[in-house]
Amino acid sequence: MSVEFRQRTPGEYAQILWRRKWLIILPTLAISAAVALVVWRLPNAYESSTLLIVKPATISTALVAPLSDTDLTMRINTINNMVRSRATLQPLIEKYDIYRAERLRGEPMEAMVDRMQRAIDVRLDKSRDITNAFRISFRARDPRIAQAVTAELAAKFISAHTSDVTNQSAVTKQFFQREIEEAQNKLNEIDKRRVQFMQANIGTLPTEAQFLISQLGGLRERQKALITEIGRMRDSLTIQNNQLNELTSQVAKEKINTVESLGDPKGTPAYGMLLQRKTQLENEIKNMLTTLTPKNPDVIAKQEELAAVKRDMDDLVREAETKKEEIRKRLEGFPDQRISGLKNNIQLLSSEIARQQKLLDDTDKQIAAIEARINSVPGVEVQLDALNREYGTQKAIYDDLLEKQQKADLAANVATNQQSESLTVIDPANLPQRPVAPNRAQLIALGVALGLALGFLLAIAVEVPRLLTIQTADDAEHYTGMQVLVAVPEMMTVTEERRMKMRRALLAAAGVVVTLLSVPALAYLLKFSQVFDRFAA
Repeated sequence: MSVEFRQRTPGEYAQILWRRKWLIILPTLAISAAVALVVWRLPNAYESSTLLIVKPATISTALVAPLSDTDLTMRINTINNMVRSRATLQPLIEKYDIYRAERLRGEPMEAMVDRMQRAIDVRLDKSRDITNAFRISFRARDPRIAQAVTAELAAKFISAHTSDVTNQSAVTKQFFQREIEEAQNKLNEIDKRRVQFMQANIGTLPTEAQFLISQLGGLRERQKALITEIGRMRDSLTIQNNQLNELTSQVAKEKINTVESLGDPKGTPAYGMLLQRKTQLENEIKNMLTTLTPKNPDVIAKQEELAAVKRDMDDLVREAETKKEEIRKRLEGFPDQRISGLKNNIQLLSSEIARQQKLLDDTDKQIAAIEARINSVPGVEVQLDALNREYGTQKAIYDDLLEKQQKADLAANVATNQQSESLTVIDPANLPQRPVAPNRAQLIALGVALGLALGFLLAIAVEVPRLLTIQTADDAEHYTGMQVLVAVPEMMTVTEERRMKMRRALLAAAGVVVTLLSVPALAYLLKFSQVFDRFAA
């Protein structure tokens, strides 16, 4: 069965505190004395401050836009980071021999730079009716060093701001120069491609389309004329060929008639007389063969005479044929002027038709070539429009960069000539007369509070185990649930009482000795840890 913890009364807690008063008092005295010793020996810190304002540009920003659009706070923070860097603070530490004791102790430069960074305070000043003003403060152990360092920090702020404006002007100029050169190179490259494309497509450019159409119309008219002329000449050639054929047939018939008009030799009187004589001899031979044999000399004589007549007849026919052949050959040897004229005309027409056909073929080729060029014009126009659009876009970018460069150059010249926004000191660094740190009373009070807290913690640590056990009659009644009838007090002899008092005196003396010895030890630890140095700063 568990029993709840018995709550103590305020009186009981007061008794506990009184019983453990030395556990509270001695740590409080030790820590307070150590803190007071350390705090009292802390060096004084003097603070010097200066007020800077951002002087507006002498030329209106409506006329000349600033190079940067960042606000004052961002620019001050950037410059503040630059001024707080080790490269800036270490020379000041060495120049004014700041933190000499720490340097003699061998502390690293990084620690001293960090301490100096905490001693510098840069903030916007809102105590006056001044816009764009900020205050720089610095704390040092020597008032003149504080004043000198504050003045140098203000000068470095102004120098850094001027350098930042100058560098920004140079960077801006270089940026636009680089961008313009790149844009110019791209523009030249596009223009070169456009010129090469136009040179490669001369004759099919959109500007030549109307000329090509008119040229095609002329060629088509020429084609029609040539076709008409060739058709007319072919018709004439056909007619003359027909005439030549008819004339040739007619002349051939005339020659035949001329030869035939010479007559048949068998119809001549000589041939008739020979034919009559032949008939007569054949009859005589026939009659003689009735009485005589074929070998009869008279029969043979008659036969020889008949053969002679036949030869004469054949000779007569042969001579007539020979004469006809000679006449026919003589007729063929004499050309007809009409046929020769027609042949000459036909040859001239054929040559002219061939020439006109060649002209027609050339015209057809020219028409096909021009039609191909006209058909390629839309594709060339699309590609040329794409190049022109690309050129126009890049030209707009180039012109925009030129305009921006002119504005940037104007703004850079304004900034270089100190006509732009600048930093100016209106309150020089003051020479402090009184220290601003450390607040010794506050730090000693803090030490007393720490001592009390430690004392209470020790008292609680000692008393908590006792609170969990039965110590009084009230504890017995609470945890057992039974009433206490008799309480027997602690009985000690005189010797035991004397020993008890001596033990308490020794413990008190030991506590005092430990307290006295702990004061320098605690003071050394506090000084070594530099906790209060940070509070003093």
